[in-house]
Amino acid sequence: MNPVVRGLVAVSLFPVVLFGCLGMTVDPIDTASDVDLDRFMGKWYVIANIPTYFERDIYNAVEEYERVADNKVATRFTYRTKSVDGPEKIMEPTGFVEEGSGNAVWGMQFIWPVKAEYRIVYVSTEYDLTIIGRSRRDYVWIMSRTPSIDPSEYDQLVKKVADLGYDIGKLRKIPNNWEAQQSGQAGHSRKSGMTRSRLSVNKLSASDVPIKTDCDLDSGNQSV
Repeated sequence: MNPVVRGLVAVSLFPVVLFGCLGMTVDPIDTASDVDLDRFMGKWYVIANIPTYFERDIYNAVEEYERVADNKVATRFTYRTKSVDGPEKIMEPTGFVEEGSGNAVWGMQFIWPVKAEYRIVYVSTEYDLTIIGRSRRDYVWIMSRTPSIDPSEYDQLVKKVADLGYDIGKLRKIPNNWEAQQSGQAGHSRKSGMTRSRLSVNKLSASDVPIKTDCDLDSGNQSV
């Protein structure tokens, strides 16, 4: 495993695991009811977020879901770094849907045995807008089926995020410019050494990343 990737995963997951182990108490966060998992599948453009470590300087971010079993979702997160035509990064965690949650609560596994909490806190009737949140109100994602949305719709979604207890001052719009990316791709394709990085961290073993997870495990998996 690339040592840089190992370090990034370790740095990003360590505080999450640590606070989970300390038994940090949080107020419950409401979720969408009776999510139609099949309708939820497909491509979502990330419009705004409170970013994780990996997402602090990203562009043209897209999340794609594919149902591979009753309660298992293959996920592909693609984004550019530093600019809209910068190096492409890909992450492929696996989502495990919690039974009895109305398909709204997932455990997103980037690396065994850790499953990061992932909650569908809102999805529109047309399944064209969604908000993904967490009980700790640390990260949030506003996503759409289209690369941009009407400003009034965005304001309504931001209000929903605020009503859930988030500090919306931390919310960051993701720069999306697909025309610029396509133009940049055409230019880069004529050059040698084009960069494309694939971070399939869900396939890493615990021994690859120096994180101690000595909390109580549920069926061999640690939820954070």
